[in-house]
Amino acid sequence: MITRTRLAAGACALLAALAAGMAFPAGAVAGEPTGEDAPKVDLVLDVSGSMRTRDIDGGTRMAAAKQAFNEVLDATPEEVQLGIRTLGADYPGDDRKTGCKDTAQLYPVGPLDRTEAKTAVATLSPTGWTPIGPALLKAADDLDGGDGSKRIVLISDGEDTCAPLDPCEVAREIAAKGIGLTIDTLGLVPNTKMRQQLSCIAEATGGTYTSVEHTDELTDKVNQLVDRAADPVVTPVATEGADACAKAPTLKSGLYTDREEFGQQRWYRVDVEPGRELRASVSVGADRAVNPSYGVLLRAVTVHGREIVRGEATGNGRTDVLSTGLRYPKQESDEEDAPAEAVCLQVTNSFSVASGVKTTPGLPLELTVDVVDGPGDSADVAAFGLGRGWWLLGLLVLVGFLAGLLWGWLSRWRFAIWRTN
Repeated sequence: MITRTRLAAGACALLAALAAGMAFPAGAVAGEPTGEDAPKVDLVLDVSGSMRTRDIDGGTRMAAAKQAFNEVLDATPEEVQLGIRTLGADYPGDDRKTGCKDTAQLYPVGPLDRTEAKTAVATLSPTGWTPIGPALLKAADDLDGGDGSKRIVLISDGEDTCAPLDPCEVAREIAAKGIGLTIDTLGLVPNTKMRQQLSCIAEATGGTYTSVEHTDELTDKVNQLVDRAADPVVTPVATEGADACAKAPTLKSGLYTDREEFGQQRWYRVDVEPGRELRASVSVGADRAVNPSYGVLLRAVTVHGREIVRGEATGNGRTDVLSTGLRYPKQESDEEDAPAEAVCLQVTNSFSVASGVKTTPGLPLELTVDVVDGPGDSADVAAFGLGRGWWLLGLLVLVGFLAGLLWGWLSRWRFAIWRTN
């Protein structure tokens, strides 16, 4: 479990680093944080009958959740718009069809009235089913609209009871919409099946899964996630790559998100002016169980199909995200008003899955594009793929040659002295 948690956290951290790792020029607009819309968080709480169980610090799971919520509401930053949604809180009967619709907005997402929210939480009593999938769909609607960060924090003590609506597939569908919504999950006293389901939900959207067995752990983790929502984020711009260079969309500097099916090629175009340098990186996430031994390839080619440069990475099943990148400096031109060169970026993956694992929607893909001022001498940077390290290599060769001559002379001198003696 610790390994899967670290992997999910590592996947999230890697994607965030790629988003922030390159400084975009002042004119770039794609994928930049606007700061105009308030961050939104929807706390989704399981209020099913199993929450009556008394196994958290001597009290019920529901009591632990209520205490944690009250402390979180007190600590929520002013700029965060927070809401609370329940699942399994209203229908106590045995009709599965009705029980699987039992999700409601307890407190609407918006400016927080702490007293009103606490009063609403105090009315909760463990009741019914565990419709996680339907609750996630409704929670995504609760957060609809705006460009600020959006986060769902799901707290549950059991797996979904409303199959065949698989909550993991629901999370993938939400991620495929490209609305920048992250789902974090917390499992109360988890079993193996619940742990796997909640981990899958989190990984599908770049969120985290945490196992919780004490009230203070629950409070600290929810507080951390709510505070994280207030941090400035870069929201990727949804785009759709083509199956050929000629049909590819033209991208400006920015951060983009797409979906790529298994073994599929995705093409994008970038205009690079003389004296400028293209920097591109791509991350493809494994949001479902994949076979070991896989790879990601990023190529820059001309519109005529000639490869300029490539970046590639391989994995063996020990990471949930695979990333690679490339650089291409366009040499200065002696001509005035020389046209920009259209460079095509090709992203290919070699992920595969076992039979029975769904292949749609495709794997989540993040592409960072940056066109910056090139180095002083663009032609020199790409020399033999060594960049300016070429000069250092030449110096080392010269020093080695001179050292060899000196050693040979000393050896001959010592041999001559030995013969004389």
